[in-house]
Amino acid sequence: MNSSNKTSSQYKLKNVNPNTGILVALTVIACWFTSLFFLLNWHFNWSNPLVYLMVFVQMHLYTGLFITAHDAMHGTISTNKKVNNVIGYLVVFLYAGFFYNRLYRKHHQHHNHVHTEKDPDFAPHGFWKWYFRFMLNYVTIIQLVIMAIAYNVLKIWVDEKNLLLFWVLPSLLSTFQLFYFGTYLPHKGEHDNEYHSTTLEKNHFVAFISCYFFGYHLEHHQKPGMPWWQLYKVKE
Repeated sequence: MNSSNKTSSQYKLKNVNPNTGILVALTVIACWFTSLFFLLNWHFNWSNPLVYLMVFVQMHLYTGLFITAHDAMHGTISTNKKVNNVIGYLVVFLYAGFFYNRLYRKHHQHHNHVHTEKDPDFAPHGFWKWYFRFMLNYVTIIQLVIMAIAYNVLKIWVDEKNLLLFWVLPSLLSTFQLFYFGTYLPHKGEHDNEYHSTTLEKNHFVAFISCYFFGYHLEHHQKPGMPWWQLYKVKE
């Protein structure tokens, strides 16, 4: 049994202040919320190029929410299991009405059965078929109902164009970001290691911008207990 088969509770933060993971997680949440609040209340002009830049900034922050949830799944936000899981539940719900326990179960299936029929993140298809299979594995009817209710409640106070441009679109775009850099690119094709993974070439700026160092994917499978904000150190 390789190290990826261990549960998140078996990993402990080492040589790190136990509150640092909580601080990083809360910073990501605060940045996402502050940006979203500003953007939903922004009386913007379509000719302003900053509008389109902010769509991608918000996309990146949405991705940060999910990467934070991913850290929670590996128990690296806090050594206090309750705190760790509460943050996990919160961020996946804020991301798109997901349920943490479902994602937790499937993500550990991925680590334990990587690149096999039991791996919910793997499909021997091209990009689009693989993407839609990936999404169907995680999206549920109740989640869609929750998001539809949230949308209709929010549009009572928020201009619909702001909702679509800064709430709906960035979250959808972030699914492509997460899938491409965190699943498709690392796991497509054949590999010569037990984790069936490749990794980005060392460039910490590109690795952070693309997917919070999650492109260092072989390293993540080798050391799944390493939080995203320390993952670059494995590349050293």
